[in-house]
Amino acid sequence: MFESMTRQLFCAVLLAGLAMGETIPVKGLKSPVDLLVDKWGVPHIFAKNTDDAFFAQGFNAGRDRLFQIDLWRRRGLGRMAEVMGPKYVEQDRAARLFLYRASIEKEWAAYGPDARRITAAFVAGINAYVDWVLAHKEQMPVEFGLLGYEPSKWDVADVVRIRSHGLTRNVTSEVARAKTMCAAGVEFDEARVNIEPPWKVQAPAGLDPCLPADVLKVFTLATQAAPFTKPNNDAADDGSNNWTIGPGKSATGRPILAGDPHRAYSTPSLRYIAHVSAPGLDVIGAGEPSLPGISMGHNGTIAFGLTIFPIDQEDLYVYELNPANARQYRYKGGWETMRVEREAMGVKGGAAVEAELAFTRHGPVIWTDAKRAYAIRTCWMEPGMSPYFGSIAYMRARNFAEFQKGQFRGGAPTVNQVYADVKGNIGWSAGGLTPVRKNWDGLLPVPGDGRYEWEGFVRPEQFPSALNPPAGYVSTSNEMNMPAGYPYQERKLGFEWSNDSRHRRIEEVLKALPKVSLADSMKLQTDRTSVSARRTVAVLKGLSSDDGATRAALGLLQGWDAVENAESKEAALFEIWFKRHLGPAFLNAALPAAAARAVATADAAVLVDALEGKSARFKVDARALALATLGPAYAEWEKLGKPEWGKIHQALPGHPLRNFVSGEMKAKLQPGPYTAPGGPYSPWQSMYTGNSFQLSNGPSFRMVLDVGNWDGSKAVNFPGQSGRPEDPHYKDLADAWRTGEYFPLLYTRAAVEQATEKRIRLEPR
Repeated sequence: MFESMTRQLFCAVLLAGLAMGETIPVKGLKSPVDLLVDKWGVPHIFAKNTDDAFFAQGFNAGRDRLFQIDLWRRRGLGRMAEVMGPKYVEQDRAARLFLYRASIEKEWAAYGPDARRITAAFVAGINAYVDWVLAHKEQMPVEFGLLGYEPSKWDVADVVRIRSHGLTRNVTSEVARAKTMCAAGVEFDEARVNIEPPWKVQAPAGLDPCLPADVLKVFTLATQAAPFTKPNNDAADDGSNNWTIGPGKSATGRPILAGDPHRAYSTPSLRYIAHVSAPGLDVIGAGEPSLPGISMGHNGTIAFGLTIFPIDQEDLYVYELNPANARQYRYKGGWETMRVEREAMGVKGGAAVEAELAFTRHGPVIWTDAKRAYAIRTCWMEPGMSPYFGSIAYMRARNFAEFQKGQFRGGAPTVNQVYADVKGNIGWSAGGLTPVRKNWDGLLPVPGDGRYEWEGFVRPEQFPSALNPPAGYVSTSNEMNMPAGYPYQERKLGFEWSNDSRHRRIEEVLKALPKVSLADSMKLQTDRTSVSARRTVAVLKGLSSDDGATRAALGLLQGWDAVENAESKEAALFEIWFKRHLGPAFLNAALPAAAARAVATADAAVLVDALEGKSARFKVDARALALATLGPAYAEWEKLGKPEWGKIHQALPGHPLRNFVSGEMKAKLQPGPYTAPGGPYSPWQSMYTGNSFQLSNGPSFRMVLDVGNWDGSKAVNFPGQSGRPEDPHYKDLADAWRTGEYFPLLYTRAAVEQATEKRIRLEPR
């Protein structure tokens, strides 16, 4: 018996020692903090006060994602050349044009009284980790060694001054529309992007639509995500899905909230799941690793999840220059002088370079020639518009009214928020900072001579919302979702919405379910059914052909259920046909040749409407168009070896150094490729570029929250939580993500302790 007791005591001591894990003394803490990393790589931070909680969140961001956030900061501030050399000077100058330059006091005040304090704690934590890793260089992320520089310290203002990492709005579409107008006529541009609600595009008086070919070169440099890779200029339909289910329609009798925001796939993931707990604060979910707080998740009382609500926040202004002074532009009958700022930019291996940055009253000047200048005005240069930072306010709300108030403290990105709480309430709230354009619609560039000015912003109470809707649930997928009777002619929030195929499918499933379970929500997030594909193949009903390839294509597609599984040969054939053959043939049939060349890629919603005979503007013989294009599409698919969809449709979440290294190091840094199901218009949205079927963006993060039974919630993050290639959590979630599986998003301390894999104790030094 004594030996048994001794053995038990020894085991208990051993386990206790393992549980103690690592202790790190850190300067800047007030009290000890427990950082528990669970078996899925999620950090759970337990602090005795909120300052320490956000300090630890910053320290942990450094621990898991240091290279990612250091690169985010350098790219955003325009400080790449100082560590990477002269080839980054042009990009640095571009990035500096789009830094926030207005009053920093107004900026902090926009988010609430403690935003600066929270950020100061978070940044102090990052800087503490930088100090720690510089003293323990064996723990330095491998990327710094490959590039030959070390991480830098942050300033508190860096977090909110950097604006160019957010989702941009319609300035690229304005330029594309002007290109179509220049080539053939603005009315033909509706083949490129569907306009909702129905609207006749109004060309601004005095606009010359024939813009310089590279007018957006500087804007693209400023906003591109990865400076070590060639930017992808193909249009991508950034989307997201979310829904919230009320107790009456929920299988649990409690609300369920689901969200899967869609962004570019990358390694590490753009999202990071974390749990931050202290007295008065207990929030878990996903956010940007470079920002304090959580933007999608719950706080133990309310749950929240977002999709993009595509408000038009940008305008391109065109100015007539003074022939006698290239720094002056015509404004209201006179000449106004640009504001010019000069900044020294460090350059590795050479002398500093002076960046000359010019601004009009509307914003940064991105292009000048002998006669004209072009500048961008964007909401995201206004106070309170640091992308995703506004969650600082709403993540601590306790009811729907507080949540909406917090939501409108920030304005970027513009979002549909869905809401649920432990009292059984559910809601939807849309909004974001929206200019009032009284005399134009925002769909084309405008002269900058004073005739086209923003006249304030749409007020928060003027946006649509719903609390406890009669249907018992609400879902959004970036579709046109304005309620009937909304005064759109007056407010003109925006006219370019995402294809509604995802929303149609989600509504189809939710309406058919008498009760919705967590399993139903997970299945729906990973649903591969494309309503656009279903509507398109319906056109093939009854068709036949004497051509062998066309007949073979019809044989495959006429009975297809439009489910884009990775194993589906039909899905592969359909996507090749729809993207590479049917779309271009539609443009050539429906538009003049010059317009077809200018538009280049057909909007899927416009194309499908035209095939069904529902388009008022574009008329085609759908059956003839299908028969003319199916054979060549089948021949292309056959030439590729008649592949299944997953063979040509693969996820390769890009690491910033994937084109910088090779061999074993590239294999170490770059996960994948992974076969992937879904398509551009299924709930499991899998967007791909125009030159290949490789995934470009989609739902890297998914969550399904069991409101009130928080430990029953589920999540996944692709390819993994960690940004360190040697860490087991670097890519361990990739297979789960690919196969539609989830892990428990644990919340209570007891459940977290049971699943803890690594324990780090941060002690005040």
